Amino acid sequence: MQKISLDFSKQAVEKFMESTSQKVPDLIYVIAVLTIGIYVSRLVKRIVYKFLLKYNISKGITNFIVYGIYITMLSMVVMTCLEKIGIKTTSIVAVLGAAGFSIGLAFKEILSNIGSGMIILFFKPFKIGDYIQGSGIEGCVEDIQIFSTVLKTPDNKTIIVPNFKLTSDNIVNFTHQEIRRIDFSYNIAYDSDIDLIKEILSNIFSEEKRILDDPKPIIGINSIGNNSIQIVGRPWVYTSDYWDVYFDIMERVKRSFDQYNIVVPLIIGMINEKIKQ
Repeated sequence: MQKISLDFSKQAVEKFMESTSQKVPDLIYVIAVLTIGIYVSRLVKRIVYKFLLKYNISKGITNFIVYGIYITMLSMVVMTCLEKIGIKTTSIVAVLGAAGFSIGLAFKEILSNIGSGMIILFFKPFKIGDYIQGSGIEGCVEDIQIFSTVLKTPDNKTIIVPNFKLTSDNIVNFTHQEIRRIDFSYNIAYDSDIDLIKEILSNIFSEEKRILDDPKPIIGINSIGNNSIQIVGRPWVYTSDYWDVYFDIMERVKRSFDQYNIVVPLIIGMINEKIKQ
């Protein structure tokens, strides 16, 4: 009985060694293909990345293309290795296909963000460096990723917004155009000299070299209310000069109004209150 047991064990070991020796070349092949495949995939990723940057392709599209190629190449390498060691990849693909619907439902928001990321990257409603407003937030675009967009606010806060939220709402791109119009409005008293105020604004606009001559600035009465008249000034500037010109003009207008004793309804109201007292 003991002899039969030893013979059986010997036969099992011999079979195992025989099957192992037959699979050794395949295992060596798989390891070699996997190693070379990973190396080549990384090499291609670097080459494609440098090539796209050379032709000034946006960073978001570059990342999308590069990682798409990288993942595709790795998938092909893995499928080849699985086939070599006897695992039927057709069955794996069939299982993944059958599970696709359930995965789609479970990761609906993730897939929506990927789709929205592709829309942003290829249709370019905004690009890195633009100042945008959308989905209730605003800031400068720091990065455009597959799942989200990274914004930086003027007070240096970082906001990560899912791409789906941006593409499902209105997007205001403040820096897309080369030039922008600044809308100034001033409420003045009824007895103010309209011609004098228009002349003051016209002189300030003409003296400011950053304000464009074409389109020509607009100055006029915008509305007549119960307590005041509203005069507007609408000059055009390069987008990069917008806020510098805005603050400088506001300060110059204030000084000019003080110089010519032009008062606003709030001051008149305060004077009337003091008289009553």
